[in-house]
Amino acid sequence: MMQVNIEDKSSVKKNIHVEIPHEDVKKELDKAYNELKKTAVIKGFRKGKAPRKVLEAKFKKDVHADIVPRLIQESFSKVLEDNDLKIVGGPKVDPPELDPEKSYIFDIVIEVKPEIEDIEYKGIDIKKTIHKINEDEVEAQIQMIRKSMAKEETVTEERPVKEDDFVLIDYQGFVDGKPFDKTPKIENYVMAMGSDTMPKEFTEKLIGAIPEQELEIEVVYADDAPNKELAGKTITYKVVLKEIQEEILPPVDDNLAKDLGNIKDLEDLKDKIRTNLNQGYERRIQQEMDEQIFEFFTEKYKFEVPEALVESELNGIVAEAEQAYAQNNISLEDAGLSPDFLKNQYRDVAEKQAKRHLILEKIVDQENLELTEDELEKSFEETALNMGATADAIKGMFKANEQQFGFYKQVQLEKKVLKMIMDSGNITEVEPETAAEVSETEPEPSETEPEASELKTKN
Repeated sequence: MMQVNIEDKSSVKKNIHVEIPHEDVKKELDKAYNELKKTAVIKGFRKGKAPRKVLEAKFKKDVHADIVPRLIQESFSKVLEDNDLKIVGGPKVDPPELDPEKSYIFDIVIEVKPEIEDIEYKGIDIKKTIHKINEDEVEAQIQMIRKSMAKEETVTEERPVKEDDFVLIDYQGFVDGKPFDKTPKIENYVMAMGSDTMPKEFTEKLIGAIPEQELEIEVVYADDAPNKELAGKTITYKVVLKEIQEEILPPVDDNLAKDLGNIKDLEDLKDKIRTNLNQGYERRIQQEMDEQIFEFFTEKYKFEVPEALVESELNGIVAEAEQAYAQNNISLEDAGLSPDFLKNQYRDVAEKQAKRHLILEKIVDQENLELTEDELEKSFEETALNMGATADAIKGMFKANEQQFGFYKQVQLEKKVLKMIMDSGNITEVEPETAAEVSETEPEPSETEPEASELKTKN
């Protein structure tokens, strides 16, 4: 009979010590060699007549490689079934060599969901800060639209580079006088002087330069620079300033609005901006209230978070950042970032997210909550509206992938829990200036994506 000993390494981490009796190991080996004997082709023996010793000498490594994973998987499944372990992430096991004359002994390290006491979620005091838009915000949005539609025109007068200019440059990095392969020659790049696509020392040296001027700019990268390929190095950039460009903004008039498409005039544009700002404030208000709820829960209910869940959240953050840059044809590496750097920066955010999911999941289980068909259909309609698609298309997209559909339903259940908490809470409306005690909202991972580089190629 298989012997199992489960040792708690922490509240969420366990070491499972398994011993499979020698007789069970022997049965598996006998079975494997008997099957092998029927098909093995060995010189000097008719098929099915090769002795066991010959098979062992020739196929021992392959037979053991086949048996060991099966022994581990079958025993692990039995342990989970017998002990009702709510495992998260994948098990970790370093399989030892199989000795045909002995019991097979190995350890499996797993993480499980933490035990959380029943959560008292009714009657929580929540402050609702009433944010309202003002016309300065509308004007700021219009200025952003103007900048997005701006054109760069070459400066014809002879003058030096200013801080708000764009420059057309060629550049190449050298180390100890030799070209450095990580900073190859780049030609005809347009760079905004106010951007951070290049180090501060680089852009500062360009201020005051005149077109056709050649410069050598030395940049010393810190040992902990995000781009590990440049960290600790001194790069000398040879730069040719080819031309200066100015940003020409379109005037604020009805044509500005019409050029955006599906907008009648300037006043229509302002109305749409106000609508978008109001929607943004509604999301902010909801997010701030959500944050208060989770701060209350995490202060009152203490539990350890499995590393596997934190790592899963971090992988999601990295994937979102990669996707955000990819939309501008930029990789993390191009931006001087790396997955490890992002994971280090956002570890606290990821742990918070993991805690929130565990808390909401606990309330779902505690209250035996489920999504009704009507709630699911409504969620498809809302998602479709946000994505500019049909409800049938959204439904089909999620239902085509069982895992994705399960995740989608879990997200909708979490929304249902939050609404239930809000509906039972004691909500007090406050003005922004009197809401100092309301904690500053922690950005969600999707709202912490780095901005795309302003570097672009001139054709």
